[in-house]
Amino acid sequence: MSSALPWIIKYRPRTIEDVVNQEDAKNAFLNWLENWGKPGQKKAVLLHGPAGCGKTSLVEAVARSKGYQLFEMNASDFRRKSDIESIAKIAAQTSGLTGKRKIILLDEVDGINARADEGGIEAIIELINVSKNPIVMTANNPYSKNLLPLRQNVLEIPMKRLSETHVVTALKKICGAEKIECSDEALREIAKRSEGDLRSAINDLQAIAETYGKVTLELVKSLATYRDRQYAPYEALQRLFNAKYVFQAKDALTSTDLDYDELFLWLNEHIPTYYEDPEEVARAYEALSRADVYYGRIKSRGQWDLLSYMYDMMGPGVAFARKVYKYRFKPFKAPSRKKQLSETKRSREVREALAEHLASRLLTSKATVKAEVIPYLQVIFKYNPRYAARIAKGYSLSEEHINWLAGSKSLEVIGYLKKGEKARERGRGG
Repeated sequence: MSSALPWIIKYRPRTIEDVVNQEDAKNAFLNWLENWGKPGQKKAVLLHGPAGCGKTSLVEAVARSKGYQLFEMNASDFRRKSDIESIAKIAAQTSGLTGKRKIILLDEVDGINARADEGGIEAIIELINVSKNPIVMTANNPYSKNLLPLRQNVLEIPMKRLSETHVVTALKKICGAEKIECSDEALREIAKRSEGDLRSAINDLQAIAETYGKVTLELVKSLATYRDRQYAPYEALQRLFNAKYVFQAKDALTSTDLDYDELFLWLNEHIPTYYEDPEEVARAYEALSRADVYYGRIKSRGQWDLLSYMYDMMGPGVAFARKVYKYRFKPFKAPSRKKQLSETKRSREVREALAEHLASRLLTSKATVKAEVIPYLQVIFKYNPRYAARIAKGYSLSEEHINWLAGSKSLEVIGYLKKGEKARERGRGG
């Protein structure tokens, strides 16, 4: 056995076939790559799935097998807007060495922080728009709030958590190549503790094998640790709805990095898709509504001692709304409400800016403007464009404000506004 090279590198998949248990993802990725640049095709793809499932390995194997030069940047390299513009954009607009095709790989994009790395996501979107090469991104959690604007510009390809069987198969191959004495029970225990993370399983195997020269069940139990795993939202919901015990339902909620508001969105969306019996649906919503009451008191009064009760209702309360336990596998997808919020984000930003603009001139609060002024302005701008133009002039409204208020009548309002300006210019000239 040689410790010169970490086994996760030494036994990294070399070919597409070496990437295990990801046939759907492989087919979708290869199809996208073959059709890249054609009308209607997305210019970038987002591979997402739990840690250690083979996202980066798949990209590297495809690049090697299909003759692409791989330009790879991880999260620490491209967090800032300036990094992306100065490094990645240049690479995205040039061909590879000796004219080879190029794949731009941005690893762990969910590691970009919206505040600390301001402008990073916007720069990636711009990079996608101008790139002359395929762009591939990876993420453990594609449902991060930071990635909402990005997801609209990419093809999403999910990758599955590896099963214990597939992890054991991979570990056996390594044991054979390294000529290590390994028991099947030990390998199954390593796979169980890795929870589908092949990378961590290989690290555990190497650590034990190089220290003791063999891998036994006793050694694995005494040395290998269970991973504190962060689950994707759809995995967490699968665990929650199929929990047999109260502690499992609670653990499911805390095993994902969704915030409280997002947890409510996911549960609210999938209660009626998971439960088929109307009575079960009613029970689940009753528990979720009680959780929402506790959450409201936590936010309004700061009563954080109610948090445990909130989790009891939205975890075990929802999970045990069923009459009889029966394992069910149901597909979970991102809540449509999140998509709607993302699509209307710009509209809400314009509304906020308009309210702030008018509040300073009317000497009142933004809340009052939104409740008592803007609704009337929308009626005026849509049904009386001529008078709306006078209001726009008097309150120095921008073209974006006019478009938002007038909708399909915005061109008429802007037309009257321009006519008024020309009339005033003629008056001054005369």
